[in-house]
Amino acid sequence: VQLQASGGGLVQAGGSLRLSCAASGRTFNNYAMGWFRQAPGKEREFVAAINRSGGFKSYADSVRGRFTISRDNSKNTVYLQMDSLKPEDTALYYCAAARAILSDVRTDEGRYDYWGQGTQVTVSS
Repeated sequence: VQLQASGGGLVQAGGSLRLSCAASGRTFNNYAMGWFRQAPGKEREFVAAINRSGGFKSYADSVRGRFTISRDNSKNTVYLQMDSLKPEDTALYYCAAARAILSDVRTDEGRYDYWGQGTQVTVSS
C-alpha cells in the first residue's frame, strides 16, 4: 500500500490543523493505522493509532485530549485532528499502515509495514 500524507503547515500556538493520509489499494480496512512524528534532533515518536474499524484508538500522553485520530474506510483515509497546538508539536508527521487483526492498535513503529513521506507541522509561539 502507498501512503500520501498532507495537511501540514504553519500555525500559531493554540491553533488547529487536520492531517490526512490517503492510502492506495482496495484493502485499506485490513490495516491498522498510526501517526508518528519526528522533531529536529530527536527520534521519531508515536502520536496516535487506530484499529481497522476505527473503534479502538490510542494516544501518546503528550497529545491526549488535544489530538483526535479517525478514519474513513470508504475514502481510504486516516485523519489526525490537532487542536490546541503547542510549539513542541512542531515536527515532521508520518502516517503508517500495518497488516493487523481487527482489534489491533499499534503504538510501536517497528510493527508497521508501510510509511508515508511525511508532512511538516510548524507551530509558532
